[in-house]
Amino acid sequence: MTSDAAEPARAAAGGPSEDAVVYSERLWPAWWLWVAAVIVGASISLTFFPIGLTWGVIAMVVGMALLVLALLATTPRLEVTGTVLRVGRAQIEREHLGRVVGHRGPAAREQLGPGFDARSYQCVRGWIGPVITAQITDEQDATPYWLFSTRHPEAILNALGSTEPVRETGVSIAES
Repeated sequence: MTSDAAEPARAAAGGPSEDAVVYSERLWPAWWLWVAAVIVGASISLTFFPIGLTWGVIAMVVGMALLVLALLATTPRLEVTGTVLRVGRAQIEREHLGRVVGHRGPAAREQLGPGFDARSYQCVRGWIGPVITAQITDEQDATPYWLFSTRHPEAILNALGSTEPVRETGVSIAES
């Protein structure tokens, strides 16, 4: 499975159009989740092997395929265009983004723990360490910020035009 984790600057030499994808990343599950999906899918066959070998093999193949397809279907995509930030199924116009900050290590744990605001929009994957906080400036939106995982915080910050360095320590975006 190839990773399209960093696809920055897909724009032509003339510069990106409004809808051109500037950055795209899939938040693929960790390797051990794929292994678990195959094992659980295969274990479904244990119920069918007493009926017959053919039914057991069919159940194993179908069970593994269903769980692998479920992992593929639930893998969110991060996408930045000239006008929009998409995280999973949510999207927001970039004009409504304020401060965008990347966090890694203790700073990421701060965002997910003591600095967490339950009103925020989250797309967090526990197996991906770094997170991004993107402040929402739209007065019509009660969501104070988006919090989402990324394997490449520097690339997202660059795509969104943020000059903030990725923080290794620090406080919540709401407090700074």
